[in-house]
Amino acid sequence: MDKNQVTGLILMSLLLLVYVYFFSPTNQPVETQGIEEKVAQATGAGARIQEVDTLIYKTENDSLQAVNNKAKFGIFAEGATGEASESVLENEDLRITFSSKGAVIKSVLLKHYLTHDKKPLYLITENSSNMALLLNTPQGQVDLSALYFKVDEGPVTVGDTTSLTFVLDLPQNRSIRHTYTLATSGYQVGYDLQLANIEDVTTEKYLTFFWEDNIQKVEKEMKESRNLTTINYYTQDGDFDNLSETSIDNEIEELIQPIKWVAIKQKFFTAAIIADQSFANGKVSTSISPDDTTVVKKAEVLLTYPLAMVNQGSKDFTFFFGPNNYQILKKVTPGFSDNVYLGWGIFSWINKLMIIPIFNFLENYISNYGVIIIILVLFIKLLLSPLSYKSYLSLAKTKVLKPELDEIKERHKDDAQKAQAEQMQLYQKVGINPLSGCIPMLLQMPILLAMFNFFPNSIELRQESFLWAHDLSTYDSIYSWSTNIPLLSSIYGNHISLFTILMTASTILYTWSNSQMTSVQGPMKSMQYLMPIMFLFFLNSYSAGLTFYYFVSNIVTFGQQAIIKRFVDEDKIKRVLEENKKKNVNKKKSAFQQRLEDAMKAGQEAKKVKKK
Repeated sequence: MDKNQVTGLILMSLLLLVYVYFFSPTNQPVETQGIEEKVAQATGAGARIQEVDTLIYKTENDSLQAVNNKAKFGIFAEGATGEASESVLENEDLRITFSSKGAVIKSVLLKHYLTHDKKPLYLITENSSNMALLLNTPQGQVDLSALYFKVDEGPVTVGDTTSLTFVLDLPQNRSIRHTYTLATSGYQVGYDLQLANIEDVTTEKYLTFFWEDNIQKVEKEMKESRNLTTINYYTQDGDFDNLSETSIDNEIEELIQPIKWVAIKQKFFTAAIIADQSFANGKVSTSISPDDTTVVKKAEVLLTYPLAMVNQGSKDFTFFFGPNNYQILKKVTPGFSDNVYLGWGIFSWINKLMIIPIFNFLENYISNYGVIIIILVLFIKLLLSPLSYKSYLSLAKTKVLKPELDEIKERHKDDAQKAQAEQMQLYQKVGINPLSGCIPMLLQMPILLAMFNFFPNSIELRQESFLWAHDLSTYDSIYSWSTNIPLLSSIYGNHISLFTILMTASTILYTWSNSQMTSVQGPMKSMQYLMPIMFLFFLNSYSAGLTFYYFVSNIVTFGQQAIIKRFVDEDKIKRVLEENKKKNVNKKKSAFQQRLEDAMKAGQEAKKVKKK
């Protein structure tokens, strides 16, 4: 290596040392804080982007929902969204819960009544009943009960009435208002509906009211409940009608006449809607699901109402939710008391004008309904005692003649018609009308048959106990079994009712006692015991109040006859009959007797012709 090369290497080394000493970077710590902030900023930006995306998605969905609501509800779209709340109207007898969704009745509690298993009695529940108001619009049928309302007023109390108002404001000065009113007591709920400026957005000038009710079981016996549950309705012309109660098939009826009210009637309770004017027409139906042990029947009511009627600012409708108490129902509206079936024709009037007033009067002073029934029997027996006296007197006369009547039957035992003709001659001679004993009994029959409709339909007896009967409104079972016996179970039931047995035994004893005073022989003597035996089967599942009434009535009749017997002198009767026989020896036959004899002769001639 020459001198020049050595000199060059030395200069390069010096330059390198100078650069390293004066120009190389100083070692410093890494700044992580700036990186963290940058990462946080980046993450925040991503979150904001996600929020924006969510907001855009929600806005798009809301816009899509609004479009759907507009398409579905039209002018009513503003009420299609919201939150439901509950409001309550309450008085001494009812507690009614309303929902702001639809401004409809959600539930109805009857405060003074319980179910058969002692639970609160709800006549309407959210799960069992559905009410809807339907309008036909260019967008299709709109269900106003699907809209959300706000409570505008209420509950507000003025005097003895509390009101609750729901309102839905719509564009172009349109609105819907529902106002419910309830007095301090009672079972009627006033309902006013106002649809302001709505007619021009509808395609029909009618509003449709729809009511579906899956009637819940509140009584013990499902079969009896179904047999007494139906839909009743009353026309503007004053005609009462109903669907079949006992049918197990689907029942449907088109209502083509204007309708005043429609009631979903159960054994002891009724839910109804009543129009201030009249519904134009409608349709009602009932159906049964035999395997469903909770629903008695499914009832559906569809009624149309003129739109013009709901804009007059007055009460348009009245709901009734209450008991089938005749005194209460007759004050509701014309024909409404027919929801309590009190019998046909004269039997109904006997119950309305005599039995119910007496029964209600006794209720004011006596709390035990078994005692009330006993007093009712005594009162009616006292009222009918003149007829009972005449009936017994006729039997006493027949008893005096019994030896002669038996002799005639024995003499003509092979010719019943000839025996009857001779008996009629004897009756005429002694001055006895053979029907005189029947007429007093026939006059008493309407009252006995009126009771047959009064007791089973009397809500006053519901869940009232007496002696071994826990509920006088239904049968008093002292023994029951689970096995179904073909035919017998369907007629007699799977139980034994003691009051029915006592009633049957006393009726048989009464029949036997009377037969000792008559000349009835042969098959007719046995036939008179058939009716009490039939009642044993027929009345076994009826109201214990009814069979107890009949039993007490038989016992009182025995006592009544024992008292009357003390005032009837049979020897005196015999002397009078003998005197009449002498006086009437040559007496001409009466027109009735002549016709009877002619009919008998015609029968005998017909028999002879048949034999030939």
